[in-house]
Amino acid sequence: MSWFESLVLGLVQGLTEFLPVSSSAHLRLTAAFSGWEDPGAAFTAITQIGTETAVLIYFRKDIGRIISAWFRSLFDKAMRRDHDAQMGWLVIVGSIPIGVLGVTLKDQIEGPFRDLRITATMLVVVGVVIGIADRLAARDETGGKHRAPKQRKTLENLGVKDGLVYGLCQACALIPGVSRSGATISGGLFMGYKREAAARYSFLLAVPAVLASGAFEVKDSVSGGDVAWGPTLFATVIAFASGYAVISWFMKWISNKSFMPFVWYRIALGIVIIALVSADVISPHAAESAT
Repeated sequence: MSWFESLVLGLVQGLTEFLPVSSSAHLRLTAAFSGWEDPGAAFTAITQIGTETAVLIYFRKDIGRIISAWFRSLFDKAMRRDHDAQMGWLVIVGSIPIGVLGVTLKDQIEGPFRDLRITATMLVVVGVVIGIADRLAARDETGGKHRAPKQRKTLENLGVKDGLVYGLCQACALIPGVSRSGATISGGLFMGYKREAAARYSFLLAVPAVLASGAFEVKDSVSGGDVAWGPTLFATVIAFASGYAVISWFMKWISNKSFMPFVWYRIALGIVIIALVSADVISPHAAESAT
């Protein structure tokens, strides 16, 4: 991997990680259309450490409160009723599905799931799902001619059941094209949560999963020696800087804006990829690495 490739891929990772468009799909597609080798799952997992560092800094006050309350709840029973302490447990519970499936499906994630036909299909299918969730949320928020606006849930209403559903939605993002934020936020909207609440929990839930995945890939890469560390670390720094800018904008934008621009973008991109693959303009395995 060249330094220019790492610059471009780091920017792509940072700009798309928090938007409901799938960063892993865009990394895969950027390499394929540029004629570069597929950066691979290890590169994706390591550069995501950069974007999750942006989450840690942006939500540092929330995360600090949650960690402090959670630790105190281990020794003080009264603290177990505290919302921040409960959030700590719910993030742990919600991280179980992606942890189990990430280990179980590791070979598929690094192999068959990276087929561009699967990526394109997921872009379209999940785009439609996000669109439906967005319309349901908009209907509740605005009401209608014969119905009043419906009050949507906040994170104060989050329980174990909803936490697990969020976790299952997040696990779907192991497939390129799904989108971690798109799957979890739309899952939250289907369960009746406000847009901002769904996004906030989505980003908090991603922290342990992404950091654990990145650490796991770092360990394997150090022992296997199959990662170009200089360009990969450079891409991680670029992903952090661009990711922080995007998350700051997105959290302001999401509270009262529609997801439909992202929905139409996903569907259009997926259709274009399917058309190009069907016409043999690009191979479904284009840019796949030899490893």
